[in-house]
Amino acid sequence: MIPGAISNSWKLQLSNHDLEKLVQDAQTRGARQIELRQTFMGDYETGDGETWRPATQKLAEMASGFPQLSFNLAIEWPCLSRETDPRGEQFQSALQAAKVLNANVPQLRIVDRTSYDVAWTDERQVPAMALGQVADLTRETSQQGVVLSIENVGQTIAGMTLLVRMVRDRLPRNAGRFLGICPDPANQLPRFPNSDPVAEIELTPSDFLKIVHFKQTRDGKPHPTIDSGDVDCLRQMRVLKKIGYRGATVMEIPPHERVMENLSASFAYLF
Repeated sequence: MIPGAISNSWKLQLSNHDLEKLVQDAQTRGARQIELRQTFMGDYETGDGETWRPATQKLAEMASGFPQLSFNLAIEWPCLSRETDPRGEQFQSALQAAKVLNANVPQLRIVDRTSYDVAWTDERQVPAMALGQVADLTRETSQQGVVLSIENVGQTIAGMTLLVRMVRDRLPRNAGRFLGICPDPANQLPRFPNSDPVAEIELTPSDFLKIVHFKQTRDGKPHPTIDSGDVDCLRQMRVLKKIGYRGATVMEIPPHERVMENLSASFAYLF
């Protein structure tokens, strides 16, 4: 598996550090994948909301300076709750940025923050709009060779796996294989406290897992490192190894004055 870091962890440092220097520090501490999160990219993005755009040329130049790192891009994209345009200029700019960041296996992660009161366990519960939107996005990303992973903080890992399976069944195999999920057990527990998100990962086909997040809370409160807590992160690692996952494992640790030291501690705990 590939140890990873994410730029929203560097919220405090981005005010007086260039993103490139933070990437270099993370690499020195053992990161081999860097996820660049919309609104946490410093001078490598412009605008906000619908006016947000990645600074593609600057991203290309930065990525070329780290040949031993893999990069992926993560953006907010409400594809489960409203109609969006995969051919629109904003989404196309995100795809272009994903491609310059990683020419070998470009990946775009999209985050939809829609909340759901019920975990999807049956195909009849999955909204038709979500199916149609995700299918349209997957057709577009697959045509450009970009892997698409979806995260929804208001739905279970099993529910998102069901959605992906349904979309894949509706698309040609060569297109559907580009679609997957980004599971984050710590996001699931507050809304579904009686669930077992790590067990749900174990039941997910490994090729559905495009990127995996590690996050920790204690009594529901963010913990600065990946350590013991509400999520059994060591069990999560064992499950990933068991099902044959070999992709990126991103430490989504919270912003902190000593965030880089916390990143090192998180890698030491898991690896």
